[in-house]
Amino acid sequence: MSTLINQTSLGNIIIVTGSFVLLLVLIKVFAWDQLTGIFAKREQKIAADIDGAELARQRAEELVEESQEQLAQARTEATAIIASAKETGQKQEAQIVAEAREVASHLKDKAEADIAQAQAEALADVKDDVADLTLLLTEKIMVKELDQRAQSKLIDDYLDQLGEA
Repeated sequence: MSTLINQTSLGNIIIVTGSFVLLLVLIKVFAWDQLTGIFAKREQKIAADIDGAELARQRAEELVEESQEQLAQARTEATAIIASAKETGQKQEAQIVAEAREVASHLKDKAEADIAQAQAEALADVKDDVADLTLLLTEKIMVKELDQRAQSKLIDDYLDQLGEA
């Protein structure tokens, strides 16, 4: 029995080994090119994906650098705009102050001229009133022949009227 088992085992080993070799030959003849083609395609796809990811990473880095440059440029431009606006504001402030001073000076000069004219007119009116009162007094004196006391009273009244005017 042990020989039978040994022979059966040896037969099994030979059959299994032959089947395995036959299987390897069949795989090599019919499926090996297809299997290696699938693996090659898979390898190419993975390599392409890795290359694509690397290109995308590089592009993303370039975009980040571009964005940072644009941001820095925008900040520089904003600073320049703010400085320009401040300068323009200061110039306008100085111009407005100068114009206001000029207008105030003009108004002051006009007011002084108006005051001088009003004084001149008032003085002319007073002179006219004095002349009228003098004529009136002279007329009264001539119409009446007054004595010394009446003339003094008339002159005092005249002076009082001048003080009121």
